[in-house]
Amino acid sequence: MTELARRSVGVSEDEICQVLRRDGAMVLEGVLSPKGVAQALDELMPYVEATRPGRDQFAGVLTTRTGGLVGRSAVGREMILHEAVLPAARRFLSAYCERIQLHLAQVIRILPGQPAQLIHRDRWAWGTHLDRLEPQFNSIWALSPFRKENGATQVVPASVDWPDARQPKDHEIQYAEMDPGSVLLYSGAVFHGGGSNLTENDRIGVNITYTLGWLRQEENQYLSCPPDIARELPHELQDLIGYAQGNYALGYFTPPGPPGAGPELVGPEYALGRGGEESSLGTDELREALAAQVIGTGAPGRPRS
Repeated sequence: MTELARRSVGVSEDEICQVLRRDGAMVLEGVLSPKGVAQALDELMPYVEATRPGRDQFAGVLTTRTGGLVGRSAVGREMILHEAVLPAARRFLSAYCERIQLHLAQVIRILPGQPAQLIHRDRWAWGTHLDRLEPQFNSIWALSPFRKENGATQVVPASVDWPDARQPKDHEIQYAEMDPGSVLLYSGAVFHGGGSNLTENDRIGVNITYTLGWLRQEENQYLSCPPDIARELPHELQDLIGYAQGNYALGYFTPPGPPGAGPELVGPEYALGRGGEESSLGTDELREALAAQVIGTGAPGRPRS
């Protein structure tokens, strides 16, 4: 049985990526300070307490899932951009994309009496069509103690190469027990699931997931955080939630209006007041990246007609 790896905050992104490629999961301890945990709870709990539990067994009939963190929480935004996690996410996914994006950000609260969730892979969000690449870098930030008794996440280390149909045996399942402020990092390929809460207290964590920039997001960030909200965010966060093209010719749009009133084929950042008015399918950087992939050189390519 492979033990769930644990590292202290400050470990290199290279080591994080090495452990996730090998085991699929690890705990990063001491990422968020007690003050940060308290502020996150203060900002988020009003929304969490107003959230109804799930409607099916997988979502959890005694589990609440509260999204929209980008527009609701300053600490949530800091967590998404945190230097202990985001660079590792970019490194981990860099073999499969030019840019990563935020896949989802939600508070998951497991209430007393909630049974254990079905063990699964998060990459199944796209069906079973992505079995030859790694589409995700996931994190669960503990805002309350995570213990086996109260629903700590079940993890099956070293299950990244398993066939989809295999289910773990009890002795293969471990529990991501953590103190508030620590983070479970895991890939889209590792088998895992929420634990059962046998206590009288809630288990509260923040699930922040990054994915390849050319895939559909699970949480539609454009609707959760429309331009009138997104334009006030840091540019890096704007790009992460989707106001940047995922690759050459992926994500441009034409602003609505009468003939000649505006530009054609602009990047999504234009909706936030960024970028010029010249028509383009993407930046030179993205065009050259595409050429390097398709042609095998770094020379600029030509868009498909």
